Amino acid sequence: MPHDHHDHDHFHHEGMSPSGHPYRADNDVPLTYWQTMEIAMREILIEKGILTPEAVQLQIDAMDARSPANGAAVVARAWTDPEFKARLLANGSDATREMGFDIGPMHLVAVENTDAVHNVIVCTLCSCYPRNLLGLPPDWYKSRAYRSRTVKEPRKVLSEFGLDLPDDVTVRVHDSTADMRYIVLPARPAGTDGMSEAELAALVTRDSMIGVGAPKQP
Repeated sequence: MPHDHHDHDHFHHEGMSPSGHPYRADNDVPLTYWQTMEIAMREILIEKGILTPEAVQLQIDAMDARSPANGAAVVARAWTDPEFKARLLANGSDATREMGFDIGPMHLVAVENTDAVHNVIVCTLCSCYPRNLLGLPPDWYKSRAYRSRTVKEPRKVLSEFGLDLPDDVTVRVHDSTADMRYIVLPARPAGTDGMSEAELAALVTRDSMIGVGAPKQP
């Protein structure tokens, strides 16, 4: 039996889908192919009763709540708790779950910056990223230039971010995959011995956990 789309007209506001989400972006830029596909799939699932608009919004709110503050809390704990740091480096997934962060089924690997080694994260195939700990990836992380150049000329890329490393520091590039994510454990800044975890977390930047930057100085 053909579906009568007019059955739902009284639920619509101009430019809104039946679930209450906009068909167009706020600046009235036409939707991309993938945005259109996402809306179509979401509306089908809602129409068939598999999802509800409320359930969709709850997931959106949960994703929006993710931010680099999550990762910063993990780093600050590692800076102050040697046993936690050891667990984090041994199994990043289990250690972050200890702190209540749900990272799903992915395998999280924490890599530590030292005086001799500096780590930087990239995803050469797409934009795999530890969103549960760092929030949404920055646009530059997803760019083709970053994805290709970081592997070929990491020191030059880091220099363009304002991070110039001594020649005797080894740069290690870690390529994320669909089931494996990385987070950099940056070196703790000097002069922070008496600071609390919360104060230390405020020094941790998103870029320092990707490896293209350093923590703030106290």
